[in-house]
Amino acid sequence: MVVHTILLIAGIICLVAAIVLVLWPRWVAAVPAFLGLLLMHLSYYIAVPVLTFVFWGIATLITVGLFYLSPEGEPDGNRSSNLYVGFTAMAGGMLGILLAPRLLVLGVVLGAAMGQLAYSRTPAGKWMLNPSSMFWRYFAAKCLPAIVAVSIVCIAVMGVVID
Repeated sequence: MVVHTILLIAGIICLVAAIVLVLWPRWVAAVPAFLGLLLMHLSYYIAVPVLTFVFWGIATLITVGLFYLSPEGEPDGNRSSNLYVGFTAMAGGMLGILLAPRLLVLGVVLGAAMGQLAYSRTPAGKWMLNPSSMFWRYFAAKCLPAIVAVSIVCIAVMGVVID
């Protein structure tokens, strides 16, 4: 019983670290998110199907590859877009959980896209015009890792809320 509690607490710490890394990126946020989901599953507090682990594990590996292949920061050296993308992705994920659990990932994707669109309308983000190719390249390089991490965290939150 004590081991299950320790695994649960370690999983929650990993999920919180993933959210912090989405908002203030220093490393790939999907790795601690996936580790947190795995630890919460091993604590028997939530039940996650094997296919879910396989899918999000592959998505995490793709995210790690994107992290190492992408340039550092933004063209102006600013990282403020992470706040826009991160907060709106989390809001979209929570809204997806409230509406229907099947809409969770769609809510995260739409939230991240709306956050990037909002950032592109600020003075700091006007270099990224919508619907230019720069907008979609930036979405693939910066929003997809946030989408993967926030989706995994939302799956864990949904497991806690539903059980």
